[in-house]
Amino acid sequence: MSLLKKRPARTVYDYIVVGAGSGGSAVAARLAENPNVTVALIEAGGSDFTLATRAPAAFGEQFHKKGDWDYFTAPEPAAANREIHLPRAKVVGGCSAMNAMLWVRGSDRDFDSWGLDGWGWKDVEPVYDRMEGHFLPGHNQDGPMRINRLTTPDATAVAFVDAAVNAGIPANEDLSGPDLDGVSLAPTTTVGGRRWSTARGYLDAVVKKPNFDLITKTLVDRILITNGQAVGVEVSTRGRKRTLSVRGEIVLSAGAYNTPQLLQLSGIGDASHLRSLGVDVVVDNPEVGAHLKEHPFSFTNFELADGPWKGLFGVEKNPMHIVNWLRNGSGPIASNVAEAIAHVRTREGLEVPDMQLVFAPAFFWENGEATHTKPAISVMQSYWEPKSTGHVKITSKDPAAAPEILMNMLSAREDVEALMRGIDLTRRIIASAPYDTMIAREINPGADIRSPEAMETFIRETTLHTYHPACTAGMGRVLDERLRVNGVKGLRVADTSALPEITHGNTNAPAILIGERCATFIQEDAQR
Repeated sequence: MSLLKKRPARTVYDYIVVGAGSGGSAVAARLAENPNVTVALIEAGGSDFTLATRAPAAFGEQFHKKGDWDYFTAPEPAAANREIHLPRAKVVGGCSAMNAMLWVRGSDRDFDSWGLDGWGWKDVEPVYDRMEGHFLPGHNQDGPMRINRLTTPDATAVAFVDAAVNAGIPANEDLSGPDLDGVSLAPTTTVGGRRWSTARGYLDAVVKKPNFDLITKTLVDRILITNGQAVGVEVSTRGRKRTLSVRGEIVLSAGAYNTPQLLQLSGIGDASHLRSLGVDVVVDNPEVGAHLKEHPFSFTNFELADGPWKGLFGVEKNPMHIVNWLRNGSGPIASNVAEAIAHVRTREGLEVPDMQLVFAPAFFWENGEATHTKPAISVMQSYWEPKSTGHVKITSKDPAAAPEILMNMLSAREDVEALMRGIDLTRRIIASAPYDTMIAREINPGADIRSPEAMETFIRETTLHTYHPACTAGMGRVLDERLRVNGVKGLRVADTSALPEITHGNTNAPAILIGERCATFIQEDAQR
């Protein structure tokens, strides 16, 4: 069902949450469980009631559409000067409604290494347990986020697991963490062959509550701050501006690009940069928008030999697949595309895996926009320990203007070398049984790309990202350990921009975790 409703919105709330994505949906829903407070959840996009958001295999159909912020990086100097597409969801559910639905908590060493009160593994593990409705024994079964395996994985995905094991990677049924090593069919946020976003997990339970307003197709222009206190937000809906006031707190959950943008538009950021654009400075903090981290993502593609295996080739041309999915939630449309994953250590001496190999039973290239004339598979290499850092900077006082985003992708030599190791390991997997009889040829990088020099050129010219931006308003730099913005009262952040360092693994689960922690911090502080 659609989450949208026609109850007239209030103008004053106890809590205002900006962004109905992974973190925002969690914090807003948890706050709204208290019937004695009013909560507004403001989303720039609209309903998630579309085929592209609900059908797992169709997630790429959202790119460059109205539900995509459709950002691009500035020219990336170390990545062949390319302007790289940055799909980010502008829809209820946020990127949990656009991602490939992989569920990985991260390593316990991620959280313990931060040294932040309330963020050690002993603190976050019970929260993860509470969040999950997990298919594996030993996990919580009834949390809001449902995690399942695909009921009918493609035969080439099953073969990837077997080939990886034969190449020396241990099988591991539970890859979500904290013990990440191994290979398995992917744990996915799907139910009955349909995507299970935070809109389903969190908002469906509160959207009809009288104390909760979901305000869609509304852009937050800036946070209103008086005498160091966040007092409200200025918003635009179809060109009409208005102000919503807050009695309690405001939470920014606009994502790793839009949260620092909104902080800067509100006068929180590098003073000299803000003044150059005519923005009145409230807090001088050059760390806002700095330290952008992302997992670089390289690609290998392999053409399948003749046989019964076809992967997802030609699925979009057969309308019966859509009919089958609509009726039964089954068939190739139910595929999350990233059907199997392997967490590996690409060099000796590492404490935890440093890379995720992502398998797709399809030709995946140029964010899924390119095609191949024959059935193919893809294995992508997501490097979890990037040294390269970038930034997010506003370019104008206009809140509708896209910020400048520079990842500085591959500017650190270590990142290139890690992807080289990942591609070498992928080739060893492809050479293992049963793939040794299933693969006809290597498409990318190609059999002629073997020397370190040729491989480096290939990586710099083709590497993208894993859709995991983080760290642009990190705890310890922009926020304190309770997610409060330094220098402003009544303002917190609850999305992956709050991470002090990017985690080992996919970032959707940590984003929701941050939303859960933020709601708890607000509730605890309100009792003091």
